[in-house]
Amino acid sequence: MALDIATLKIAKTVDARGTACPGPLLEAKRAIAAVPVGGIMEVLSSDAGTNEDIPLWAKKVGHDYLGNTEEAGYWRLFVKRGK
Repeated sequence: MALDIATLKIAKTVDARGTACPGPLLEAKRAIAAVPVGGIMEVLSSDAGTNEDIPLWAKKVGHDYLGNTEEAGYWRLFVKRGK
């Protein structure tokens, strides 16, 4: 199933482009607190490692990793807050 980002309602966007691992993950961990349960956080990252870090973290702490899309020079990753 392809991720239809056009229909996602983003509650918070974390722009971590230009930061190296573990920067994007740390910023996401801090930012998720501002997202309501069931809300969606978008993480912008230019670090390829984030594509592994965010899904693992989301699963570990009970959030849903919805997937990512690749843009010119960075990725957009989407996490739905679980609790």
